Amino acid sequence: MTRKLIRQMLAAQILSALTVSLCLLIDNVMINRFLGVNAIAAYELSNPVLLGIGAIGSMLAAGVQVACSRSLGNGSQEETNRSYSTAAALTLVISLVFMAAVLLLKKPIARILGASRPEELFEHTTGYLAGFVLGAPASMGALILIPFLQIAGKSGLLIAAVLTMTVFDVALDLLNALVLHWGMFGMGLASSLSYYAAMAVALVYFLSPKCVFRFSLKQVSFSKVAELFRGGVPTAFSMASSVILVFVLNRLFLRNGGAPAVAAYAIVSGIGNASNCISTGVSGVSLTLSGVLFREEDRSGLKRLLSVLIKYGCVLGLCVGVFLLVFAPLLTGIFISEPGDTKDMAILGLRLLSLGLIPCCVNNAIRSFYQGTDRVGMTEIISTLEGAVFPSLAAAALCAAFGVTGLWLHFVAGEILTLGTILLYALKKAKARNLIIDTVMLLPDSFGALPEETLEMEIRSLSEVIEAARKTGEFCRAHGMDEKFSNHVSLCVEEMASNTVRHGFAPDGSNYLSVLVQHLDKKWVLRFRDDCRSFDPVHYVPPEGQPDALGIRLMLAMADTVHYTYSLNLNNLTLILNEKDTGNAPATA
Repeated sequence: MTRKLIRQMLAAQILSALTVSLCLLIDNVMINRFLGVNAIAAYELSNPVLLGIGAIGSMLAAGVQVACSRSLGNGSQEETNRSYSTAAALTLVISLVFMAAVLLLKKPIARILGASRPEELFEHTTGYLAGFVLGAPASMGALILIPFLQIAGKSGLLIAAVLTMTVFDVALDLLNALVLHWGMFGMGLASSLSYYAAMAVALVYFLSPKCVFRFSLKQVSFSKVAELFRGGVPTAFSMASSVILVFVLNRLFLRNGGAPAVAAYAIVSGIGNASNCISTGVSGVSLTLSGVLFREEDRSGLKRLLSVLIKYGCVLGLCVGVFLLVFAPLLTGIFISEPGDTKDMAILGLRLLSLGLIPCCVNNAIRSFYQGTDRVGMTEIISTLEGAVFPSLAAAALCAAFGVTGLWLHFVAGEILTLGTILLYALKKAKARNLIIDTVMLLPDSFGALPEETLEMEIRSLSEVIEAARKTGEFCRAHGMDEKFSNHVSLCVEEMASNTVRHGFAPDGSNYLSVLVQHLDKKWVLRFRDDCRSFDPVHYVPPEGQPDALGIRLMLAMADTVHYTYSLNLNNLTLILNEKDTGNAPATA
């Protein structure tokens, strides 16, 4: 189940990461094609502000992922709704303030960004800032809603929103370039309107009665605001580092190569941001699932998660890297058709960028894993080193040695230095000689159940239910439990699993049920996770004339604590049975 869930989430996360970069990439192409070198240089100089919008949205989105992974891991839908309401209200307020500030201060901001001369460059920069920032509420809002769409299992709606945004942006950019002639302001405004179109598609679900989340101003709380900010701080470090890095690189390219070099950097950044959606996707999956598994104290699940994500990250990084390496001339030709220094620099820069995609994916998987498992300090340090310190130092040193050519190596150098630092620290912290997944996870020895205290089974048919119940009974007895308690746990697995298979599985046999049995101190944890349609056994009321679901009620009565959530297209039911209470459990039939 882990691999299937990761693949599903990874595809959705990669697609959602395109929501920010896609409009920017389209603008990049259109500006190059229709408005010239000074315009594309202005676009690149505006990037720190554009990244600032993304940074705030990404920070809050990460806070949402952390908060929701906790509430889902604890089985609390009410806490998830509180996160939803608070995040929505907070995003609206912050985005409106950000929009007003940029509109009022666009001229001094443009000068700070280095666009004071020539006059055309200045006018292009202020125009694009004004047009793009009008979409801040929608672009930030889209980032916030993405985690909730994924939790609700609405990946199809996410695809529809992205496609709508893409079509609108292309159409409006062409309208501006060929008919309206509003210059860079029109290009920025086209992106803004495209974000609003995507938001309109997403709101079809969030405003419908079928939405699993409920917005209420009464649920907006300052404590939840603080939790969202705390959860998003590591991502804020990463995004803030990216803003600083872009600012530094813009200055270095402008100083050493002029507007053509900045224009080439804009092309490489545009393609690079789209390519980095794979690392962003890996990061998002790592953050969400590690948070859920960490709250469940599922050590083996965390190990599988990080292992699979690193493997997928390497494969994706290799595939995209080879694609960029081979097709760099063709890709840059989409932006600029005329041969010259700008195109030559962009081809070289794109090929050198491709070399850093594999370590970038691995770094993102590990960094977000640490964030999901409450190692916030580690996440902040990694974000700062990867996002600003290492690439900035590498850019300055390599530029001094090789000129503009050396600047293109900043990405691969920064990622390799970051990965090396992470691995060396993990080896030292764990006092280990061998670099294995357990070493990199940095989990304390006391965390979760040991492998020998854990039984995991995957059920795909009714015939496998009886075998799973038998294994459960043997597992309990092997850990010193008495016959009565072992029978209780075994019966619980048999009853819940058979109900899922009989009433939830599709006839084609495509569904599956994952059963986890863990022995933790004086309690036993039973977790049932399936990909069937939503079914809440805790609050189930049988239809009139139907059996009274005595089996389900019997099993729930055995448990000391019961949690149910439907998230990520999965039913998640957790039963906790305390050993001291087993004597009061109902007698078996």
